[in-house]
Amino acid sequence: QVQLVESGGGLVQPGGSLRLSCAVSGSIFSMNAMDWYRQAPGKQRESVARIWSGGRTNYADSVKGRFTISKDNVKNTVYLQMNGLKPEDTAVYYCRSWGPSGDYWGQGTQVTVSS
Repeated sequence: QVQLVESGGGLVQPGGSLRLSCAVSGSIFSMNAMDWYRQAPGKQRESVARIWSGGRTNYADSVKGRFTISKDNVKNTVYLQMNGLKPEDTAVYYCRSWGPSGDYWGQGTQVTVSS
């Protein structure tokens, strides 16, 4: 069973930065991809960033140029570096891992951008 645990959320001022981490209990090497999603109050969960097993990345238009997804296959950890944060980035951020063995989600970490 694969378990994902996010960390790194918190309160930050507009323009600030945070780095989220997603520690995976199993190996991420065999997964097709690792994703970050977010869900703001009253809104649907949306995809933020994806990193494929080969390292290729995809981003939502709203975060391109500000967010960077990366991974460490040795540490089985995926990161989301968030720069230039805006109030509209406020949400619960979730990590997702999916592939032949299943589709797994973390419990989420709160990110609040406010002055």
